[in-house]
Amino acid sequence: MNSTLEITSSQRRFGPLRLARESLTWRSAAYLLLHFPIGLAYFVGLVVLLSVSAGTLVIWVGVLGFALAMILWRLAAKFERRLMKAAFGVEIPDPYRPLPAGNPFTKWRAMAVDPATWKDLVYLFLVFPLGTAEFVMSVALWSASASLIVMPLTINWQNSGFLYITFGDQQIWFDNPIATLPAVPLGIALAFATLYVVRGVGYAHGALARYLLGPNETQRLRARTAHLQASRARGVDAAEAERRRIERDLHDGAQQQLLAVAMDLGRARAKLETDPAGAQELIQNAHAGAKDAIAELRNLARGIYPAILTDRGLDAAISAVAARADVPVAVEVDLPTRPPAAVESIAYFIVSEALTNVSKYARATHASVRVTRDQNWIVVEVSDNGTGGAVAAPGGGLAGLADRAAGIDGILTVNSPLGGPTVIRADLPAVW
Repeated sequence: MNSTLEITSSQRRFGPLRLARESLTWRSAAYLLLHFPIGLAYFVGLVVLLSVSAGTLVIWVGVLGFALAMILWRLAAKFERRLMKAAFGVEIPDPYRPLPAGNPFTKWRAMAVDPATWKDLVYLFLVFPLGTAEFVMSVALWSASASLIVMPLTINWQNSGFLYITFGDQQIWFDNPIATLPAVPLGIALAFATLYVVRGVGYAHGALARYLLGPNETQRLRARTAHLQASRARGVDAAEAERRRIERDLHDGAQQQLLAVAMDLGRARAKLETDPAGAQELIQNAHAGAKDAIAELRNLARGIYPAILTDRGLDAAISAVAARADVPVAVEVDLPTRPPAAVESIAYFIVSEALTNVSKYARATHASVRVTRDQNWIVVEVSDNGTGGAVAAPGGGLAGLADRAAGIDGILTVNSPLGGPTVIRADLPAVW
């Protein structure tokens, strides 16, 4: 899921107050203010290293210097990718080709012919002028907004004129704090506008970094193909595991109960004439067994696809699951339209399995379920205040949910530190 798109969406939905409360806004502001010296260090270091290497090529020392410079700028590019995620929430995978086995010269030659290496160099050279412009812009906007907000206090402290407006040859001075009070809301408005500018510049910087530091279109398509192949394989495995579970439940549950019913009815028929009382007891046992078998089949059918999900949708189905849980569960389902049946089914089973785990293992006193739409994704979050420590171990229930989600190109993440809380989040495509 593209975190940059999430940033833009949150700006549109929640306005400046929500924007001011988001940590990503202030991380972006810190990057734009503080990254200037890093860009300057990149620029100076690269100019010095490349100039010295070029000047000493004739005595072969420059070759080693150039190789060292290449290794250093690739390390700097790796650092920038991590910085992009920390500052702007933009995750950029490494785009490099695998290095061949062999001696250092062979590896260096492979690095030299990798286009990603030279795109890294272009980005690092651009960081200095971009960082300078971002720094100047940030200082100007934040200084202006801060000056307007504290203007009455400043005039009061220095007891002299602070602001003047020129009309032709005349200058109007404001030397009274009361007269400058209108500057305070103007400064606050400018500060909120600066937040939008910060996020907008961060979006643009992240897009440039993603283009120059990330994989190209061919690499993205290859990664996408590999991901889809893995998702399809996991989906097939999940479907096969589900088929085996249904067979096992039918064989060990309903089938055994129906067999007991048939045996009781056969014994009752044999005793009907000689022992009517015994036959009546056997018929009652068979009747009770038939009801148990019907209940077993209903539970099995609910485990395959609950009827309430088909008839009334995800909100009603999740609310029914939450009502059966052993702990109080707050449910919030905010979907403008019903998602496709496959997505709806997987979202339901993720919630059902997660709440089952809460009841069995979490030792929680409260849980919550939240299902929302975020652009082209259905986001399902199940959280509890239990002891934590949940892990999507191979063969476990959470791993099975991850396989279900992967079957439709979704992603399931588990955040459950020891001591809690536990948050299970699934990002499922809204269009399938």
